Amino acid sequence: MADHPPPLPTPVALVLAAGGGRRLGGRPKALIEHAGRPLIEHALAVVRAGGCTETVAVLGAAAERVRATADVGDCRLVDNPEWESGMGSSLRAGLTALPPGARAVLVMLVDTPGVTPCAVARLLAAHRAGAELAAAAYAGRRGHPVLISARHFVEAAAGATGDVGARALLTAHAAEIVLVECGDVAVPDDLDTPADLARWNASAETPPRP
Repeated sequence: MADHPPPLPTPVALVLAAGGGRRLGGRPKALIEHAGRPLIEHALAVVRAGGCTETVAVLGAAAERVRATADVGDCRLVDNPEWESGMGSSLRAGLTALPPGARAVLVMLVDTPGVTPCAVARLLAAHRAGAELAAAAYAGRRGHPVLISARHFVEAAAGATGDVGARALLTAHAAEIVLVECGDVAVPDDLDTPADLARWNASAETPPRP
């Protein structure tokens, strides 16, 4: 029998950072600055502080520039040549690139700077308590990040088309998802337009921290 790698101690953080920022003037989302550093650096710092010891990030738009300029530490960077087709292709690329022994993945969107380490930690705690599918919730509504156990990886990849990411999987298993309320410690808003970016950067308040 073939040897199986030992399970990793924590879920792997998968940061989807391939977007081209079309509505942001074509600036790749990974390199848009928030609080003085590129969004990809911010997202990786959040998932690490929340408890993820292994990280993978999927790049697309301006991938070489991201590699050359962003400080991503020991994060494994994966190129998605099909990034323009939508988030689904990035999720598939990331799931394929997970390290051996990954027993779950925490999917983080690079353009959600209001997600905090505390929100990540709550999802990891839900997984330790037995949740195989979990999602951050805000006033009871499902949001990001989401956590997917290994037994759902194949189904997640199969349903990841266009710009829907893991939506097909989560819809099919809605009754099984553990919603982890994070509205008291995080903000779910993403950055899609110049107005979104201006609002984040002009705010004197910072998202809640643990």
